[in-house]
Amino acid sequence: MKKSKEYKGHPWYQFYDEEGIPKSIDYPDCSMVDMVIQSAEKWPDNTAYVYYGHKVTYKNFVKKIEKTARALKNYGVKEGDRVTICMPNTPEGITMVYAVNMVGAVCNMVHPLSSEKELEYYIKVADSKYVLVIDAVFDKIYRLRDTAQLERIIVVRPSDGLGFLKKKLYNTLHIKRVRLPSNDSRVVLWEDFIANSYFYQGNYHEERGGEDPAVIMYSGGTTGAPKAVLLSNLNINAESICDATMIRQVTPGATVLSILPLFHCFGLGVCIHTPLCKGMGCILIPAFSHRQFADIIKKNSPSFIVGVPTLFEALVNTKLKSDDLESVKAVICGGDALNQTLRDKVNAFLKNHGSDAKIRVGYGLTEGSGAVCLSPEDTFSDGIIGVPFPDTDFKIVKNNTHKELPAGEEGEICISGPLVMMGYLDNDAETAQVIRVHDDGRVWLHTGDIGYLGEDGLIYFAQRLKRIIVSSGYNIYPTHIESIINSHEAVLTSTVIGIDHHYKGQVPKAFIVLKPGYRAGKKIEREIRELLERNIPIYALPVAYEFRDKLPHTKIGKVAFRDLEKEEKDKS
Repeated sequence: MKKSKEYKGHPWYQFYDEEGIPKSIDYPDCSMVDMVIQSAEKWPDNTAYVYYGHKVTYKNFVKKIEKTARALKNYGVKEGDRVTICMPNTPEGITMVYAVNMVGAVCNMVHPLSSEKELEYYIKVADSKYVLVIDAVFDKIYRLRDTAQLERIIVVRPSDGLGFLKKKLYNTLHIKRVRLPSNDSRVVLWEDFIANSYFYQGNYHEERGGEDPAVIMYSGGTTGAPKAVLLSNLNINAESICDATMIRQVTPGATVLSILPLFHCFGLGVCIHTPLCKGMGCILIPAFSHRQFADIIKKNSPSFIVGVPTLFEALVNTKLKSDDLESVKAVICGGDALNQTLRDKVNAFLKNHGSDAKIRVGYGLTEGSGAVCLSPEDTFSDGIIGVPFPDTDFKIVKNNTHKELPAGEEGEICISGPLVMMGYLDNDAETAQVIRVHDDGRVWLHTGDIGYLGEDGLIYFAQRLKRIIVSSGYNIYPTHIESIINSHEAVLTSTVIGIDHHYKGQVPKAFIVLKPGYRAGKKIEREIRELLERNIPIYALPVAYEFRDKLPHTKIGKVAFRDLEKEEKDKS
């Protein structure tokens, strides 16, 4: 879609005018949970979420939130406290998010597959004394009870969110259950936690505004070491309002396939909070398997499919009947670049199975509250990330400067507006690296991504300034992995690169140089692998280890990881 180079204001405003998108929006000065309560008042009988066929209306969802908020107060949670939520997409997980918000506390969102060391870091950096955890990873959290000074561990079983009969059937079939300590008052089962809510009869709904902190998420920042990203009520609420503004198919009663996890900014903002602010239903999928994709679609008939490229690779290889996708009105891809080949496959698959939808590409980052840009419905080319959200200005600057570049020139993508994070929690130095005041007097987030403004008025992504591997939509930071490998007594140096994978996009591979006197072998490889397993999540573990006498270097003495990447590509 060719656009004129001349346009008053930002060049992307021409797409706003064409698609009826406002340039600016008035955002309510309220909490996240207040937005959901407003939805419940408008659409009380609409389905808020579906969990393995068990449906809960907005009216009953708010009741669950209120009961959970009373339970939190009963166990001593105060305004400003941080509550760690270590959960997949289950009813208890999303209910807890809004209950924590209701009592004026802050949600500390962590990946259940994180290593024990990572969990310890996440809990300590947030100074969190309360944890909600799925039973499958309870043992990791319980081992941290003393070092992290935990006051309460609330344990959820996967069956807790099911209806009575389905719960009974599940518990009958799944006899093997995680054993919990019987003599530790710090540990409480979800059902007991909720039952004890009746002991609290005081105020449980604190008045909070848009500028108040609401959620902590984790990102690699500029260095790759985990950083706690602090997001406000306004950040998350603006995300939901902008999502709904950019996607015309957002209507009350529609349903979203909520596969992306709630501990991921894209998952919480786009797949949970946006639908719940608009009277839509979330189809909660706690553990996705491509083998179950066909059944999930047939049983739930979703209106929206939102995912990362690997999910759409799975979709186009799913066996469906010609009308199984009739319900699908919108398809959004984020988390990583979508290439033309996969885009064409997805669009053809949608059309051949009854849907008129065409896949759209979103771009965002945790520091920007999730998505910040979305491609127009009928426009696509390699690298396109599309039209900035209302009130979210984009600027392309020369690397390591604030100098804005003209259209067509590549530079660092910077964004400004209500989606920019509050900052990295208790880390002013790192915050100052990415959030800067430019000569225009505005606050700009330096994303670490390279892109350019196209002649058509759209934003394009070129490459990442910071080293990062994207695997199944998860960000993996090579420098963080390298620092752990290098801590092994036998390792002189190492570098980690991403190698192509047919399904995940990329996976990590480690190249290692040992100190004099050490010999490469299975023993050292096993020790390094075990060291990594204790410190990083499963999805970030290298799939291969290659020992070398030396690594290639650039003229200024840095490891030439691009040369290693080229070597691996030449092999494939």
